Amino acid sequence: MSSLRVLVLTHQDIEVPDSLDGLSPQEIQPIKTEYDVLTALDHLGHKTHTLHAPEDMTAIRRELFTWKPHVVFNLLEEFRGEGIYVPYLLGYLELIQQPFTGCNPAGLLLADRKVTMRKVLKYHRVPVPDFEVFPRGRKKVRIKKKLKYPLIVKSATEHGSVGISQASIVNSDEKLLERVAYIHEQIGSDAVAEAYIDGREIYVGVIGNRRIETLPLWEMKFEKLAPGSHRIATNRVKWDEDYQEKRGIYTDVAKDVPKEIEDRIRRMARRVYRILGLNGYARMDFRVTEKGKVYLLEPNPNPDLAYDEDFCESAKAGGLSYEKLIQKIINLGRRYIRERAS
Repeated sequence: MSSLRVLVLTHQDIEVPDSLDGLSPQEIQPIKTEYDVLTALDHLGHKTHTLHAPEDMTAIRRELFTWKPHVVFNLLEEFRGEGIYVPYLLGYLELIQQPFTGCNPAGLLLADRKVTMRKVLKYHRVPVPDFEVFPRGRKKVRIKKKLKYPLIVKSATEHGSVGISQASIVNSDEKLLERVAYIHEQIGSDAVAEAYIDGREIYVGVIGNRRIETLPLWEMKFEKLAPGSHRIATNRVKWDEDYQEKRGIYTDVAKDVPKEIEDRIRRMARRVYRILGLNGYARMDFRVTEKGKVYLLEPNPNPDLAYDEDFCESAKAGGLSYEKLIQKIINLGRRYIRERAS
């Protein structure tokens, strides 16, 4: 395997240490993904240069035209402070035919626009929860009666469980209006209210460009939730390790999934991947009810690549080591530009 020049783009202005020894979990968490990816690239023999939190295209263009990387490893979650701007930056890379890892800009943009994405999937008869949008800035919020309680209220644009808590589940018009106002005022985005689907939360990783494969099914377990709590991936569930330990929340291989349902989940994951025009790698989030009905909750292009995160753990369970996964992602990124031109 030849050594490549890899330009790593990160959304944070951070210094990644040579070792995590002696650091607390609170110090490690913000830099974990960057550390793991850079360590893997080093072990693979690639030469890396990291560009931290670029604010405009000048620094990126300078690196591209002076260092001439073989591939850009995209770890950006935002550009100029906004996640929605990342696809536009990738569009520039695509325009100059600079290979980069992860999803293409068109697919990423569509998946990020949650309302449009849901409409597209509904058109293609993909089972997604019924939903209603509550735009910011309207003088009066109107509640349509087609939705049935309970509902879960989310931001229409944010990811990573931003703005989601147990209070996001509402059972009345009054509570719905309160939560919509919270999203509008505190998160600063439109709100989406969708039917709450009670059931198992199952993830499936998808990887590939034209030829795609699915990884072993992964599941979020909720073993010791407080009475009356709902099994949802709140902000605390995702990021608070003390809360996870206290409430018995962890992820692992999804066990005892009937083959028929597993096959349906895998087919649906591949189909959504193609409908939305995704490539590189993604994670699809599903809910499976007690009666075996499967709903897609979210498609997540470019999921977290930290060594011990769900996507990478699932790949390891499927026989793909972390370093092989990182190399595969690089190969797909380099191949995408050639495939697009052919």
